[in-house]
Amino acid sequence: MAMKAFSDDVKYLSRHTDLIVLDAHAPALAAVAPAWQGRVMTSTPAGPKGASLGWINRQFIESGRRGTTFDNYGGEDRFWLGPEGGQFGLWFKEGDPFDLAHWRTPEGFNTGRFSVSSQGPASLAMAAQFEVANRSGATFAAAVKRIIDVLSREEIARHLGMALPAGIAAVAFQSTNTLANVGEKPWTGNGGLLSIWILGQFAPLPRGYVIVPFRAGEGAELGEMPNDEYFGPVPPERFGIRGDHVLFRCDGKFRSKLGVCPARARDVLGSYDPDQRLLTIVQFSLPAGARELPYVNSLWEIQEAPFAGDAVNSYNDGEEAPGAGQMGPFYEIETSSPAAELAANQAVVHVHRTFHFAGEFDDLNALSRKLLRVDLSTISFPES
Repeated sequence: MAMKAFSDDVKYLSRHTDLIVLDAHAPALAAVAPAWQGRVMTSTPAGPKGASLGWINRQFIESGRRGTTFDNYGGEDRFWLGPEGGQFGLWFKEGDPFDLAHWRTPEGFNTGRFSVSSQGPASLAMAAQFEVANRSGATFAAAVKRIIDVLSREEIARHLGMALPAGIAAVAFQSTNTLANVGEKPWTGNGGLLSIWILGQFAPLPRGYVIVPFRAGEGAELGEMPNDEYFGPVPPERFGIRGDHVLFRCDGKFRSKLGVCPARARDVLGSYDPDQRLLTIVQFSLPAGARELPYVNSLWEIQEAPFAGDAVNSYNDGEEAPGAGQMGPFYEIETSSPAAELAANQAVVHVHRTFHFAGEFDDLNALSRKLLRVDLSTISFPES
């Protein structure tokens, strides 16, 4: 399916919300919607007529609804807080079962507008303040700041540690996300903790894959291997561990999710679309010694280890049950900060950086081999 032009999506979105286009490094462009929780809605490496690379939920936008279970506008980078499930989960009330019928996104980052505090042609700063409560009854007074920066080709090369091939079209942006405790009491593990959780939504790829490098090695040293436990086991034609990386189908046709624990996570992952010749790379701030830090657990169950969660996730949309319908279709690439054990007025910062590269296969493969350590010509699944 052909992608819409960036200018078409900007025109459409501008009819429904205030949109800010960061154009300092044109033809690389990115569009941000402050009223929709500061989402980066879409981007392009090729100017107004170039392909629009974010997934936009036109059906939900056109409905005019607000305050739903999940106000899912779409967007390549949105701000959430974890954990989702478990006894300290933010999406479920005390006593409710862990299912979609009882799942509800907290209001602060579902409907709340993020206010613009500064703006330039390459950068936009936004802020919000709200309170959230978890399933165990603990409340958190939170202040959030988001800075969105579109990166120049020189900045891209510096972050990648390699020069871009001349024939590659590129767009890259980063969100720098700060979460502060603005209450009077410290946040401690006794009542649960929060983490910064950044999620990017993209159009499903009929023949594409999410590719997640991880640290191979013994379980006694590095803990659990990448898992598919969130919504039940994933068939082998959809989820596969290949030595030091995971392949995960992202076609929007089977509800599933993968996770990688902080001890095994690397600070990079991505996806590849062979039809559009598009390589997407996500980098994020993975602290030194992450394996020793608490990460919130978002599994939809009462947990024995609520701070043994994942640093990296990917979600493929699909129906919870046949005929139930689905939220998209889309797929997501997600990263998280460590759990935020914060005294009053302390803060934690998490950076999530998205790159899109379009070009010839050999150039994209050179990027993949360097950044993901994966040769794109070798990725495949057995036929289902």
